[in-house]
Amino acid sequence: MKALLTIAKAVGRSGRLVTPEMVDAARQQGATDRELHDTVLIAALFSLYNRYVDGLASVTPEDPEFYVRLGAILQKKGYLPSEDRYAGLVK
Repeated sequence: MKALLTIAKAVGRSGRLVTPEMVDAARQQGATDRELHDTVLIAALFSLYNRYVDGLASVTPEDPEFYVRLGAILQKKGYLPSEDRYAGLVK
């Protein structure tokens, strides 16, 4: 896991910072090609998402209770929109 996290950290700065030595270290510790692929993909996507949100100057709630409430809603309903979301828009 530590070797994969080293790769993920490098990807977060630039994918070009991942070295053959990092990959070899991860493989020596048992990482598979799929785990290496997934590590790079996930780290790259989070970098993209973070840059996108920052670039849009998005505001995120600072109150931890907001995320507790949101978590409870997602647990019950998942990511589907609520039934009344489009009330009055769709006939």
